[in-house]
Amino acid sequence: MQSGTRMETVKYNYIVIEGNIGAGKTTLASMIARDYNAKLILERFADNPFLPKFYSDPSRYSFPLELSFLADRYRQLKEELMEQDLFRSFTVADYYFMKSLVFSSKTLEQDEFSLYRQIFYIIYSSLPKPDLYVYLHVPPERLLRNIALRGREYEKSITADYLNGIHESYFNFFRQNPENRYLVLDISDIDFVANHEDYDRIKEMIFNVPVAQGINLRNF
Repeated sequence: MQSGTRMETVKYNYIVIEGNIGAGKTTLASMIARDYNAKLILERFADNPFLPKFYSDPSRYSFPLELSFLADRYRQLKEELMEQDLFRSFTVADYYFMKSLVFSSKTLEQDEFSLYRQIFYIIYSSLPKPDLYVYLHVPPERLLRNIALRGREYEKSITADYLNGIHESYFNFFRQNPENRYLVLDISDIDFVANHEDYDRIKEMIFNVPVAQGINLRNF
């Protein structure tokens, strides 16, 4: 664990680590929680009854599938964020509620997405907002390598075009909600898992460099 003096410098109560599929969100959130004695929220991957139906008939089941993910994520975040842990310095999560909007924009037809978007923002307004959104930017080629290495069967059909679309959807959300603080870290040329110095540089960017409202880009 890091020294107590480093933990005292944390100025955020709630940080979210976001990014594309295979960017390293869960790994970084877990490392930060470990080193700073933070409460860790990881997205739950429960069996979804709509998933088999979606794979067999996407056009018919994409809307109920996305609604079920919306409900699951809202329920988890509401429960986790309401539970205060006096023994943890802050909260860090490997996703936020906006993930539902980002991914549904790629799976739903336009009329369905318009309705879904209305529902999303009604619910979104009732959730606590993170003090800082950290977005890990990784190019599609490297993401595909990471995805292949972890070997999840349901991820084998993911393409570079799909990943580019997800990336654009994240930035659409950022631009449409400029009141938040978004720290975009381009980690294309570093490896924060294998190289401790790279990890230290990421922590420096998150905890010690001021982040203004809107999109803040940082390269390494």
